[in-house]
Amino acid sequence: MAKHTIGLFYGSTTCYTEMAAEKIKTQLELLDAELVVHMFNIKDTPLSEIDRYDNVLLGISTWDFGELQEDWESKWEDIAAVGFTDKKAGIFGLGDQLGYAEWFQDAVGMLHDVIVPNGADIVGYWPNEGYDFIASKALTDDGTFFVGLSLDDENQYDETDARISAWCEQVYAELFSAA
Repeated sequence: MAKHTIGLFYGSTTCYTEMAAEKIKTQLELLDAELVVHMFNIKDTPLSEIDRYDNVLLGISTWDFGELQEDWESKWEDIAAVGFTDKKAGIFGLGDQLGYAEWFQDAVGMLHDVIVPNGADIVGYWPNEGYDFIASKALTDDGTFFVGLSLDDENQYDETDARISAWCEQVYAELFSAA
């Protein structure tokens, strides 16, 4: 039996969020041979599956002018009904900071704002340094962090693997350091 488990739930229209999810799963499992990350595409999985996990990672992309990815949008009422009490949750997202600079990572912020009132203990806040955008709903109140890992494969693909690696080390420590 695995010492630690994580449920990783993502929505992906163009496969980029799915590819990021796969990289996150691989990186986390490299950090701990006893860790098991179960991946779920929310298109095919009810969000009630989140109930099975104490540690959850959620992947979402921002579309166009700050809109939710279509699978998340179709289940938005479902995520609002999921109880996150006693759960640690991390969010990662993809967006286009140059093409949609006024809405960069907005979906990450919207997802954060739904799960926090439902009891989620958020892990994986990510510094906003090294990005070039105008506005984002994914920023913390002081504006220095994103509320989750922010990836931009459109404009900064060469940064993705290093960001995922660093975020996974951070999230692993935040999830399991006291375990």
